[in-house]
Amino acid sequence: MARGMSNAIAAVILAAGKGTRMKSDLHKVLHPIAGRPMLMHLMAAVDALAPAKKVVVVGDKADQIETALAGSAALAVQEPQLGTGHAVQQAQAALAGFAGDVLILYGDVPFVPTATMRAMVDRLNAADAPAVVVLAFEPADALQYGRVITDGDRVVKMVEHKDASEAERAVRLCNSGLMAAKAADLFALLARVTDDNAAKEFYLVDIVNIANADGRHCAVVRTDAAEVAGINSRAELAAAEAQWQAFKREEAMAGGASLRAPETVWFSWDTEIGRDVTVEPNVVFGPGVRVADGATIRAFSHIEGASIGAGCEVGPYARLRPGAVLEDKAKVGNFVEVKKAVLGKGAKANHLSYIGDATVGAGANIGAGTITCNYDGYFKYQTVIGERAFIGSNSALVAPVKIGADAIVGAGSTVTRDVMDGELRIVRAEQSVKPGWADRFHDAMRKKKAAEKKA
Repeated sequence: MARGMSNAIAAVILAAGKGTRMKSDLHKVLHPIAGRPMLMHLMAAVDALAPAKKVVVVGDKADQIETALAGSAALAVQEPQLGTGHAVQQAQAALAGFAGDVLILYGDVPFVPTATMRAMVDRLNAADAPAVVVLAFEPADALQYGRVITDGDRVVKMVEHKDASEAERAVRLCNSGLMAAKAADLFALLARVTDDNAAKEFYLVDIVNIANADGRHCAVVRTDAAEVAGINSRAELAAAEAQWQAFKREEAMAGGASLRAPETVWFSWDTEIGRDVTVEPNVVFGPGVRVADGATIRAFSHIEGASIGAGCEVGPYARLRPGAVLEDKAKVGNFVEVKKAVLGKGAKANHLSYIGDATVGAGANIGAGTITCNYDGYFKYQTVIGERAFIGSNSALVAPVKIGADAIVGAGSTVTRDVMDGELRIVRAEQSVKPGWADRFHDAMRKKKAAEKKA
């Protein structure tokens, strides 16, 4: 059912922290997981809710976030940073006139599923009309997390770890920081939050305690710890990457792909793998890769921005760079690099070649050591190889150049002019034969060396 404006959703994403533990010139929330900034993982999940408004609260390195978002969300600046409650307040102007549901999220908590966000909004709109919905979880180790004291699914009290009693610290249910509230309730409650605490900050969690003191009630939604894992350091970033990769590997295998050594295969956030695809150990998929049914990716291959057709073979030790297109049953073998080039159906480049800015016709065979010379230091040029053409080993095709259908280029040729259909082109220096020359040379050198030893 369509949501009216009073039930529209707005997302406020907090990303103002300095992220000092990352020790990086790049903003913490822009560090990539599976080739995608962690913030954009979260934004994709938010977008699936079709929100009416999105506000990202920024502070340190705000220009980096603005560039990454490219106008897809409003920005609100928190300066100075006086706590999470103060951060959410900075979004108030951007949400002026908005009367719907507000989700409060964190840019460094990227794996919250759309379904969990929806569960929070649905609980907010339940018949008992809670003032605030809190997303809580039970971690393996409660550490320094704030605690959620509950009675059933009602929140009795929220307390930060540093302000909690020993009895409260013994509670295992912890605050993820994520909340949902009606816009009117949210900003009215935030206006009453004070910094009367050990850190002298304005805590977002205090809106729950204020609402409870008013005689209203707040509700909790529980989720798995993995969904709300925060990322504050390089080690936690690596752990998040491992978590994401493990999920993606399971997804690929459930979809009908065979991973020979799953723990050694690395996917990107948008990798598409078909059925009956075989991926051997130590393969890396960068962003923008699509692999059709029945393809085989052999060990130690690196693939990015490439489309691999049905029944293709790639590798081992192959590199496909952005713009590489392999049509059905094409083959790229060991130590072959392909960039911005199309290999037609059944075309082969089996070993030790570079094919860049090129079109290779169906059934063509590229011999070992062949390169397309596509760059003159200033501009890139195209090489076109016709269907069923045979390029002999160790050839250099100096672009722009065309090799006709069924043509043959002799091994060791440097081709600078077009080759017609069915033509044989051999470009080599004429061989010079000097009988006995080598014997005389070796004899002279051995005598010279013996004389030096006597001296």
